[in-house]
Amino acid sequence: MKLVLVALVIFVLAVVMTMTGRGGGNFYVLTLVLAGVPMHEAAATGQFVLFATAIAASFIFHRSKTLSVPLAVFLGSLTASMAFCGGFIAGSFSGRDLKIIFAALLALAGVAMLFSVEAPTREPEPRFGFWHLQAGEAVYVINLWLAVPVAMATGFFSGMVGVSGGSFLVPLMVLGCGVPMRIAVGTASAMVAATAFTGFAGHALHGSFNPAWALPIAAVTIFGGVLGGRIALRTKPQKLKMLFAVTTLLAAVLMLINARAR
Repeated sequence: MKLVLVALVIFVLAVVMTMTGRGGGNFYVLTLVLAGVPMHEAAATGQFVLFATAIAASFIFHRSKTLSVPLAVFLGSLTASMAFCGGFIAGSFSGRDLKIIFAALLALAGVAMLFSVEAPTREPEPRFGFWHLQAGEAVYVINLWLAVPVAMATGFFSGMVGVSGGSFLVPLMVLGCGVPMRIAVGTASAMVAATAFTGFAGHALHGSFNPAWALPIAAVTIFGGVLGGRIALRTKPQKLKMLFAVTTLLAAVLMLINARAR
């Protein structure tokens, strides 16, 4: 009965979080922890479920042409490789330490999204370290000096605590690179899938994976990813960002309380 209830909660979260390009890994982990699942097992299960959800959403965004494949491959390879390292090293930390790190990352993500404003599209400036990409008739500039280190740090800490990293990747693309919000959301979904898979692999090497919970929950949330992707294409990004910021800050508080209580 508990598994069914958790699956239903995570399904709803998958719909809402996919709409923001975030994936929802942080909420998956929080839900599992509150249900009594040990932190290391919750992180591994959250990454596996997140991978399945993000893959489903990526197909929807790709079909609507709101997913930049070159950007997803470039930043995704950075975050995915570092997520494996983070997932592998997570075994060196106690569950309480991971919860505190998790809460801090959630708070930072919530504040960033709450005060973020979409940057205007900039004209191409041929300079070393700046990558120019085109979306329709608009050209946006990727500041590699900023994007590369932030993407690597995002992947490492995301893999460590079992979250998606989308909460940092979306602000990075929108604020730091001038990528249109809808493309940032779609592209983040593809990168989240890569990060989640490698982060899960790192956790699984320590024997933290519980297929009895992960497989049925993942099967349900695949539909959540598809539904969330479709709704996102018809919803104003500004409204989604506000909802995302508030719920993320709430999740940070709940996780911190949970860490202090145990």
